[in-house]
Amino acid sequence: MLCATSRLLAARTATALPAQPRGRGPGARCRRRELHFPGHPELDLNDFLTGRLARPSVPVGRRAILRRGRMPPAVGGGPARPELRPRRGRCGPQTARVVGPDETAKPAARSRKRPGWGSRHFEAAGRWALLALVTLLSFATRFHGLDEPPHVCWDETHFGKMGSYYINRTFFFDVHPPLGKFCAFLGSLLVPFAYLIVLELSNSLPAALLTAALLTFDTGCLTLSQYILLDPILMFFIMAAMLSMVKYNSCANRPFSAPWWFWLSLTGINLAGALGVKFVGLFIILQVGWNTISDLWHLFGDLSLSVVTLGKHLTARILCLIVLPLTLYTATYAVHFMVLNKSGPGDGFFSSAFQARLSGNNLHNASIPEHLAYGSVITVKNLRMAIGYLHSHRHLYPEGIGARQQQVTTYLHKDYNNLWIIKKHNTNADALDPSLPVEFVRHGDIIRLEHKETSRNLHSHYHEAPLTRKHYQVTGYGINGTGDSNDFWRIEVVNRKFGNRIKVLRSRIRLIHLVTGCVLGSSGKVLPKWGWEQLEVTCTPYLKETLNSIWNVEDHINPKLPNISLDVLQPSFPEVLLESHMVMIRGNNGLKPKDNEFTSKPWHWPVNYQGLRFSGINDTDFRVYLLGNPVVWWLNLLSIALYLLLGSIIAVAVQRGAHLPAEVEGLSQVLLRGGGQLLLGWILHYFPFFLMGRILYFHHYFPAMLFSSMLTGILWDTLLRLWAWSLASSSLARGLYVVGNLSLLLGTAYSFYLFHPLAYGMVGPLAQDPRSPMAGLRWLESWDF
Repeated sequence: MLCATSRLLAARTATALPAQPRGRGPGARCRRRELHFPGHPELDLNDFLTGRLARPSVPVGRRAILRRGRMPPAVGGGPARPELRPRRGRCGPQTARVVGPDETAKPAARSRKRPGWGSRHFEAAGRWALLALVTLLSFATRFHGLDEPPHVCWDETHFGKMGSYYINRTFFFDVHPPLGKFCAFLGSLLVPFAYLIVLELSNSLPAALLTAALLTFDTGCLTLSQYILLDPILMFFIMAAMLSMVKYNSCANRPFSAPWWFWLSLTGINLAGALGVKFVGLFIILQVGWNTISDLWHLFGDLSLSVVTLGKHLTARILCLIVLPLTLYTATYAVHFMVLNKSGPGDGFFSSAFQARLSGNNLHNASIPEHLAYGSVITVKNLRMAIGYLHSHRHLYPEGIGARQQQVTTYLHKDYNNLWIIKKHNTNADALDPSLPVEFVRHGDIIRLEHKETSRNLHSHYHEAPLTRKHYQVTGYGINGTGDSNDFWRIEVVNRKFGNRIKVLRSRIRLIHLVTGCVLGSSGKVLPKWGWEQLEVTCTPYLKETLNSIWNVEDHINPKLPNISLDVLQPSFPEVLLESHMVMIRGNNGLKPKDNEFTSKPWHWPVNYQGLRFSGINDTDFRVYLLGNPVVWWLNLLSIALYLLLGSIIAVAVQRGAHLPAEVEGLSQVLLRGGGQLLLGWILHYFPFFLMGRILYFHHYFPAMLFSSMLTGILWDTLLRLWAWSLASSSLARGLYVVGNLSLLLGTAYSFYLFHPLAYGMVGPLAQDPRSPMAGLRWLESWDF
């Protein structure tokens, strides 16, 4: 292999020298060997292994035209060159065959070089048979032991419950888009998808089979595919989008044909599916977008295309890759909101106007007083998404956390502890007394908010807030509504004049503490367990208007006032769609780890540093442990490093003008183009996690792992072919090529045999115990299975 690589670097010099006679010394080992069969023309080893003619060396200017499947322009003068004919017929890998200048005089030789219909049919049948075998093996490994364990595991607690919400049409909140809840077991299709992608990019069955084996025998992919989780569904759409994209690229020589439109449209459909399951589906959208921009850039440089044709290409991609995905993505939300039209546990995450559209919510078809009056019982909701209602309860702040007074927080759910009574600051008279006239609350009034359940007043002072520095603590203070001057607040309507009334739901209000001058708000930070993991309420001395410090009155109870209908406040679909995305993004950023749950860092993932417990902790439990097959994962990591090294060497050699032999050029094009797309996919699905501030888990790496496995299949197939090509004996080359592929296949299968209890479950001593059968397989101390 090193000998073959050295020939690449010296190729330019070698082509400048006259042909030398073929010797028998040691130096001859690095020369290209050819296979000879009686009655057949010479065939090089690479052609024999791939079962087709190798692509010839093509000048750079002509190669760009050939890549798009069009005939190169005629070149007048000079000696005749071989003519490059594009492949006809069904869309497939774009290959070209050499047509000599005297081919028309030798039809017999041409017929011997082109495989007959029978051989092509046999080859196609063989590929379909291998695809069926790969698919069958994938389903067999994923469905084996599917009924174990008999209890829910990890996030099945949430996603299984969401299925029942859809059945009952009960609205709920989730940090992910809605499409993933409709599907549960698409993980088995990842293996055949990877097989087809690699086969399309490399036109090599061994590379595709190696990729399929890596994913079939990976314990991590198997574990994810056996549970009701979003990850296998997300990976299904990512792989389907990738497969559609490479199929569409292979149809570039037949633009606007039926297969071309089919694969282009299917790419857009799968992009909508990926983004509709999780927001990280954006990464495959970026990859398809880069491929599209590159494709349009090459078309723009083709002077044989008219402006009208370029416009058609641009319009087709806008329709299929932008308009179609957006339409389908929006349609999933329309179905989501249409099905979930009943009030449920997710109401409190959304605005009052949003809740008014949910059947069973107290705001749905409700009639409440329009203007706020003294004596009214109200709920006050923060306008920032996913903050919730002003809330208090009988628990006190712990010692050392400001004043030891009653806690005031914000809470996302409907609760009696969200109710407050609005009173004048200087009297305790019952404003609901029928003998007293109704007095409305106006902009600029000094008020007091008394907690209905505990009769303590909303209070602030100069003690520091629990979590946010330089903010003041907010508490509940007083007995039966009697407190001190720190209970007084000035109510202001944003951008209104003094004296204006406060409108329920519509008025945006701020509460200014009269003594300290600070503004009531919520930092959005989650309190520790002593605060029941509710959100912190503070009084900020910074008077800048932000959504954290702006509130609205939602519920309003006052028997002395007439009611109005709230139907006019229901939002439109675009407003609902925008609000739901803002709430999901904020919810994603605010995710916190569960008890006894191990989070991880992105650098842990490629090295398989630490797994994730799906079920069980003790030796008597049925334990399932999410951990990748270490042989597969470490081979993938090595392959990425080797690809960067070998790809750089080949790219530099080509850039320096080295003339590569036809066999090496064909393999280098597969490695640089096909492998380059897969490396880009790995980068896009891995490195953005380093920039995320949210909590991260090991399973976030698995989409990137799919791309690294496909890159491994192409890389090692290319290395084995280069090694076989550099050997002197053709029979030895064929043998070593077969042995190399079989070694990789059997090695991954055997490693799966060793580690499969992690995926299918195990009971008995932990791996730390020397009596455990898994003790010898605990290769890293961080593996705690």
